[in-house]
Amino acid sequence: MTSLRVGACLSLTGPYARFGVQAAVGLDAWRRLDGGAEVLLEDDGGDRARVPAALRTLAGRCDLLLGPYSTGLTRTAVAVIGESAGLLWNHGGAGDDVQAAAPGHVVSVLTPASRYAEPFLHVLAHRDAPRPLCIVTGVGSFARQVGAGARFRAGELGIEVLEEPHGREWDLLCAGSFEEDVAAVTRARGEERPPRMICAVAAGVREFGDVVAAPEGVHGVAQWFPGRAAAVDLGPTEADLLDACAALTGGTPDYPGVQAAAAAALAVHCARAGGGVDRETLWAVAAALDCATLFGRFRIDPVTGLQTGHDTVLVRWTADGLGR
Repeated sequence: MTSLRVGACLSLTGPYARFGVQAAVGLDAWRRLDGGAEVLLEDDGGDRARVPAALRTLAGRCDLLLGPYSTGLTRTAVAVIGESAGLLWNHGGAGDDVQAAAPGHVVSVLTPASRYAEPFLHVLAHRDAPRPLCIVTGVGSFARQVGAGARFRAGELGIEVLEEPHGREWDLLCAGSFEEDVAAVTRARGEERPPRMICAVAAGVREFGDVVAAPEGVHGVAQWFPGRAAAVDLGPTEADLLDACAALTGGTPDYPGVQAAAAAALAVHCARAGGGVDRETLWAVAAALDCATLFGRFRIDPVTGLQTGHDTVLVRWTADGLGR
């Protein structure tokens, strides 16, 4: 197969630029390692109204399509792709409803939002004396789905969930936009009786430590963290991608960059293994996969495309920075 053109709709500007730029770096690093693919980008500006045109532009120029970052933007992208003969590789929309919205048209690599908080809840459940948990969610659908999934799983694990701590010892889970999580954590730590343990989705990226004073002790949820991956079945190794990213930026990427690279690696693998880039061929190969990439395990529901194999990672801030 000749060189493949991979197109990605990303927020290179706008409210999600901190994540879209990381995804762009991850794709550039992956392209350099793959050697047999081109990457074309369209900036959606973090604006849902710009996503359809960006996707259609890419569809006319590319063999494989990667969606945007954020559940909201991805929802728009899925609506567009569901009305076409195309297939979208979803690396940026964790919402359960989004992942399953267009069966046969969307392949997702992310742990769904409803399972996001599971590693933190397992830590809470296995303590000698579990404390009540307060769950604070933002206004978006991603946040609501994380919260709903956490409440359901907490009930299964025997963790009491409260709306307010009412003077009791308590723990806190925050799920919202980056800004919403930062505000919720800051507010909770200023309480007369602050939570004993805090976990925030936003704390899973390094920028959290730039905007929250003394983040030590705060847990985060990440789709990926360095050192997790072992052997890979397809695509670059974690070490190779990290080296390539370091050559581009001088630093280590957060999970938005790695999940985009993994989606691209999976997309080109399916095209090459199937010998074509039509939707039916790509879907058939992807639906049959149960494999490891640098991002972790990949396995989808063969009917809906919902990611079932990948798990999130619990991370924690220390005096040395973000770690596991």
